[in-house]
Amino acid sequence: MYEFTRNGQGCRFLRNINGRSPSQARSNCAISCKHAEHRSIQPEVKLPKWIWRAQLASLLVVVCCMISCGAVTNICDCLPVAPDISDYRHRAKHVPLPNATAQEITVATIFSWHQTPVLPPEAPRFGRENQLFHVANAFLQNASVNPSDCDVHLEISAVADRKAPRVVVETPVDGEYCAARKRIQSDLAQRGFKLDVQHGGDLPQAMPAEVLGMAFEDFEHGRGSPQVATLWELHPAIVTLK
Repeated sequence: MYEFTRNGQGCRFLRNINGRSPSQARSNCAISCKHAEHRSIQPEVKLPKWIWRAQLASLLVVVCCMISCGAVTNICDCLPVAPDISDYRHRAKHVPLPNATAQEITVATIFSWHQTPVLPPEAPRFGRENQLFHVANAFLQNASVNPSDCDVHLEISAVADRKAPRVVVETPVDGEYCAARKRIQSDLAQRGFKLDVQHGGDLPQAMPAEVLGMAFEDFEHGRGSPQVATLWELHPAIVTLK
């Protein structure tokens, strides 16, 4: 074929490499150059940097999850696809449960706790968040693994009703919680529910459970089902099915 290159004056003939006629090559070149010129005059759209960052982060989560998370069979081998710095109050959430006597509360107690409008993203634990609590009677409504930080996300309610208000309970990815993560995964599997990075959500029916964990105040960001009714969580926490 004839090769042409585009310069400031249009298309310039270079050479014949497969026997096509110059007229055919010039015609093809004219079309190609016209398309190139059309593309070159399109106005450049500049989006705010934060939009580009958000799009890039979302793409990274999807790509990483497709590459690695889908192959995870051991719930303790999950690798977070988002950096720790992107996680709200990350250091405050990832702590061991204290060796202390737990205070007995109910799900209703958690709903009664005052909610702070805004907490700084690096705020350390304070007040109630340093206490250990035990909920003896609750119903597990939802279970999943968050690919961003690999925490096991669970939702409990005071009654078995699917529409009942819920509290978020999180079991972190940290090594000291591996046994608890495996146990909840195994217990759910025995009841016909698969829990891993790719499987989770609302349980077919609510299951009686108890929870041991520390209070933690999150912020509003669509962090679960519509039934989640408070910013307060038990995080870190361990859920045991009855």
